[in-house]
Amino acid sequence: MDKEMNKATLILQDGSRYEARSFGSERSVAGELVFYTAMTGYPESLTDPSYAGQILVPTFPMIGNYGVPDDEMENGVSRHFESEKIHCAALVISDYSSRYSHWDSSRSLGTWLKQHDVPGLCGIDTRALTQKLRDQGSMLGKIVFGNDDIPFVNPDRLHLVSQVSTPEVRCYGKGRFKVLLVDCGMKNNILRCLLRYDVTVKRVPWNYDFTAEEYDGLFISNGPGDPAMCTETIGHLRKALGREEPIMGICLGHQLLALAAGASTYKLKYGHRGHNQPVRIPGTHRCFITSQNHGFAVDPATLPADWEQLFVNLNDGTSEGIAHKSKPFFSTQFHPEASSGPVDTQSLFSRFFSYMEARAK
Repeated sequence: MDKEMNKATLILQDGSRYEARSFGSERSVAGELVFYTAMTGYPESLTDPSYAGQILVPTFPMIGNYGVPDDEMENGVSRHFESEKIHCAALVISDYSSRYSHWDSSRSLGTWLKQHDVPGLCGIDTRALTQKLRDQGSMLGKIVFGNDDIPFVNPDRLHLVSQVSTPEVRCYGKGRFKVLLVDCGMKNNILRCLLRYDVTVKRVPWNYDFTAEEYDGLFISNGPGDPAMCTETIGHLRKALGREEPIMGICLGHQLLALAAGASTYKLKYGHRGHNQPVRIPGTHRCFITSQNHGFAVDPATLPADWEQLFVNLNDGTSEGIAHKSKPFFSTQFHPEASSGPVDTQSLFSRFFSYMEARAK
């Protein structure tokens, strides 16, 4: 740690206190403390809107060693990041070095955090902290500087989707098939993956009423928080299930599709966050390594008879995807767009596109 770093304190809901040093913005914040298991990809993870309201604890001890890329835009979206800003409340790591090295980097992680007014702490045994979170579950935490103090904040009680969704309708591409993308906190790589196909993407806010809209495919993005709070989106989706156009959902979109179908969701003990989560297709030995970021899950026991599980998590048996037995509707809890992360399941975008092609014949 650099000697000029100022001190800060991480305080957990159970009363635990961790003295640390600051390398980001020196602003007291509160949120839900969660861990994620990835060795690389912190620029993508920090800009993932699904981390809104959370204090992120990477299990890999050294973060920041390859710096942060530039803000270059391509086709109307950031070339390197998953959104236009850092969404997590703060970052807590074990070891930080301001001496970064990478051919594509333009600044240090600390500089980038300060630019977005996001705190960063180092000098904490994050592996011991992760073990605590695994044993006790994700818990509320806060970062304070000096004699400052703030109350704990539970992000599950906030309507985070309304804070991270696009505020306006935007269109991308000039393809044959019209995809209506409901942005609940969309990762940019979802858009990049869709635009590889012959599509025009119409990106709309989370509560946009698309029930009278014409489209060839409906896509529901990822996003933060408790899915049960998105009652407007669920209501619109429920009507869409009475139509024949293909539907695909990812992460929060998976949970919203399940809720619209009549299933229920629940809060996980510490969630699934990282680039190495194994999933399996039920009834087979076919497995995939996936990237994930969620704190809620679908209860498969509540799925209606005309729905089935598409994937199952091999670590804890939780639902990782659902599909309608006769209509072209499906979703995944994991991220097949995976930036950064494994690309084992990006073919699911091909499935979505093939459903649209089949209907056009």
